[in-house]
Amino acid sequence: MWLMNPEIEAYSRQIRSLLKQVLAALEGLSEAQMNRRPPIAGANSVYVIAAHTVGNARAWVLGIACGREMGRDRPAEFRAAGSYAQLAEETQELLREIEAALAALDASALDRRIVPSPELWGDEEVREISVRQALMAVVEHASIHLGELHVTRDLALQEV
Repeated sequence: MWLMNPEIEAYSRQIRSLLKQVLAALEGLSEAQMNRRPPIAGANSVYVIAAHTVGNARAWVLGIACGREMGRDRPAEFRAAGSYAQLAEETQELLREIEAALAALDASALDRRIVPSPELWGDEEVREISVRQALMAVVEHASIHLGELHVTRDLALQEV
């Protein structure tokens, strides 16, 4: 049996754990609570934050780090609305894809330098990064949005 590189396994485990926590933060909310934006300028709904975090992980792990051909409609992530069931299904599928893709990633790829496509990158200026940096960016990004998600969830529960 082939074992995953310990560093790649750590990224895989942490990214999947964060995405599971994002999904868990939506549990128990009504569809209206998930999709309501707080009455704060520029605020996003719980659903938008979760959909964006999942979209970012898909683009950065599968597209940027693992080199899969794919597109990303980042602006659509910020218009997203839907049900827990929809997002749960999408997230569970992504968890399986991430686990499989990172299990197949050779440790020598971690230092490979890449220039991601602007479509996958996001709204900042694209720059050359390593595969390792791409995976670390997913951990950082998901962690930040998980905190935002918890605060926004609290606001959604307070609104009547």
